[in-house]
Amino acid sequence: MTELSRVPNVIPYVDHHTGPRRLLTLEIPHLGHTVRSYAPIASIDGRQYVVSWGSLSFEIPADRNVHVSVHLHTNSGRDYTITPFASTVLSPHPAPLRLLAQFVPTQGPQGALVPVG
Repeated sequence: MTELSRVPNVIPYVDHHTGPRRLLTLEIPHLGHTVRSYAPIASIDGRQYVVSWGSLSFEIPADRNVHVSVHLHTNSGRDYTITPFASTVLSPHPAPLRLLAQFVPTQGPQGALVPVG
């Protein structure tokens, strides 16, 4: 068990990994109407977590690439509704990282995960 897995409100990395780990904080702000229409889902290396709006923290590997994505799931819409998403691959690094999920509905479904600070 790592030290991060003992920190309150940190979602532990549950896949097999014996190397060093670091803290990833995701900021998922809502855009007013998104609270009623969408549910945020964060994904770490393909494992999906239905999460709440705002700030949440994950324990992730520090010694290898990690795929991180956020998408906004909805049950409304017609036919094939493309929901907003943002995705990135983080390079190995030991330092904690904070990412902000940015979605601009008027510019299409693809958003961005941008470093904060």
